[in-house]
Amino acid sequence: MSDRVLESVPCNICGSTEFHVLQPAQYDLHSLQDTDLTRTFSSSSDERLHHQLVACARCGLQYVSPRLRAEAVLEGYAAGSDEQFVSQARGRELTFGKCLDAIERVWNRKPGRLLDIGTGGGSFPYIASTRGWSAEGCEPNRWLCEWALKNYGLPIRPGTVFEQQHPGNSYDVVTLWDVLEHTPDPKTEVRETHRLLKDGGLLVINYPDIGSWIARAMGRSWVFLLDVHLYYFTRATIRKLLEDAGFDIVLIRPHFQRLALGYIMHRATPYVGAPARMAERLLRTAGVGDWQAPYWMGQTLVIARKRTTVN
Repeated sequence: MSDRVLESVPCNICGSTEFHVLQPAQYDLHSLQDTDLTRTFSSSSDERLHHQLVACARCGLQYVSPRLRAEAVLEGYAAGSDEQFVSQARGRELTFGKCLDAIERVWNRKPGRLLDIGTGGGSFPYIASTRGWSAEGCEPNRWLCEWALKNYGLPIRPGTVFEQQHPGNSYDVVTLWDVLEHTPDPKTEVRETHRLLKDGGLLVINYPDIGSWIARAMGRSWVFLLDVHLYYFTRATIRKLLEDAGFDIVLIRPHFQRLALGYIMHRATPYVGAPARMAERLLRTAGVGDWQAPYWMGQTLVIARKRTTVN
C-alpha cells in the first residue's frame, strides 16, 4: 500500500541515496490515503510537516522522503479554490514592487520579456506590466488562473511550465516566487528556466532558508516546516543547485514580504495559540487588521544570471 501512496526519492542535487533523518514521519499510512490534496497543496496551506525530513549525506540538501507521489502533488495544486491566498493580493503587490526595484537594478536596461512560473493570482506579472515589462505567467491551479483574469485582466496559462511548450532563449527574466520548494523536481525546474532564458537573462527565486538564524532558533517550530514544502534549501545548497544548472548568483539577501497584520496573527495561531487569536481580534477591532506590515521568517531572495554553457 505504501508504494501506491508514497515514493522515496534520491537527493535532487547530487543524486545520492544516503541520508540522515532529521525528523521522523508523524503519520500512519491509512491516514495518508484520506489526505485532502487540495488543502495540503493549496498556495496558502499551513499544515505542519508530518513527513520524514532528511539531509543528504553527501551535499547536505534537506528534503522530504518518502513523500506523496509527484502526480498526487500536482493534482492537489491544480484543483480547488484558495480565497485565503488571494485575500493578501495587496500585500503581494507592495512586496513585488520592491522586488522589481532590485531586479531592475541588476537588469539595468529597458524592460523586456518576463515569465512568472507558479504565479498564483498573477500579482507579480500585473505589477511588472505596469512598469513596462511584457509579462506572462503560468499557474497549475485553474481557480487562480480565473481569478487573475477577472481581477487583473491577465490571461494566465493554466498548468506547469513543462506543459506550456515555450520556445527556448525567449525571456529576459524568469521568476519563481515561493515555488521551488514546492516542486517535485527543482533541478529539472531550474534547468528549464535556463533553456527559456536568453543569454545573460535573469532567474529570480525566493525561498524559505532553513539555514537562516531564525529557522535554526525556532527548530521544529519554524513556520515554514510544512507538508506543502518538499525541499528545504540553505544558501549553500541553493547556490550549488543554480551553479550546476548554468547560473551565476549576482544577489542573495533576506526577502521581506508584506502581509496584513490580521493575517499574520491568523497564520501565527497554530504556533502561538490564544495570544495570536486575541491579537487578531484586537487588530480587527482597532481597524488596523488590514494594515500591511513587513514580515520575515527566513525568506531569501536570489537573483542569478544565465551562463551560456552548463558545467
